[in-house]
Amino acid sequence: MHPAPLRLDPRAKLYLLLLANLLLFFHVDTRGEAVMVTLFVLPIFAAGKWRVGLRLVVLYSVLLALGLWSDAATLDGSGSAGATGAVAAASSGAAAAGGGVWMHAIGLFCVGIRMMMPCFITGAYAFTTTGISEFVCAMRRMRVPEAVVIPCMVVIRFFPTITHDYRQIRNAMALRGIATGRFALVRHPMQSLEFILVPLLMNATFVSRDLSVAALAKGLGVRREHTCMTTIRMRWFDWSFMLVCTVPLALSIGGVL
Repeated sequence: MHPAPLRLDPRAKLYLLLLANLLLFFHVDTRGEAVMVTLFVLPIFAAGKWRVGLRLVVLYSVLLALGLWSDAATLDGSGSAGATGAVAAASSGAAAAGGGVWMHAIGLFCVGIRMMMPCFITGAYAFTTTGISEFVCAMRRMRVPEAVVIPCMVVIRFFPTITHDYRQIRNAMALRGIATGRFALVRHPMQSLEFILVPLLMNATFVSRDLSVAALAKGLGVRREHTCMTTIRMRWFDWSFMLVCTVPLALSIGGVL
């Protein structure tokens, strides 16, 4: 028998999201960022999401390699380049001839996406391994106001519903022989705008309204003490992993790591 997947408490997942945002806000250097990304990926593998974890690791590694390559190419001879060398070089216009501009643009893009990867990783882990009822229970345990809980629940359910609508629209277009093929959306942008974006935006309006009504119909807006059928509990490894992730971030912000 395979061991049961190990999943953190929803409150621990929200804490990881907070750490990822702090990592982006304080602009930690590349070494500290790599350590934090490694820690953020571990719960994904522990939850049994091997494919998702490997894809995120490969994507971050590629972005990191491209960023370091751009840093090395923009050295000014001092032998040192920071984590934001691509950003500084692109903004100062150090290389304006030949393919240097494109190189700096690619480096700037890779550094920007790489800096947001911790948020993507923690968000992917939180929203793929946690049910809506668990999120509701966790936020109520943290005494979050209902004015915040209801919009968060609507947003969490909004994106999967829109993704489902997009797939239905693409299937309907394929049945009618419209914009078929993998790169059809790129080859026919105006047609894609007409047949995909317009109905998707119309459906988004109806979906947001229906989800809000459904949330209120389930009693989320009642100003009384709510009960929850979902049981959540902070265990020792939740607290341990939160501490393990906090220490390197604090050291990186303090300039020690």
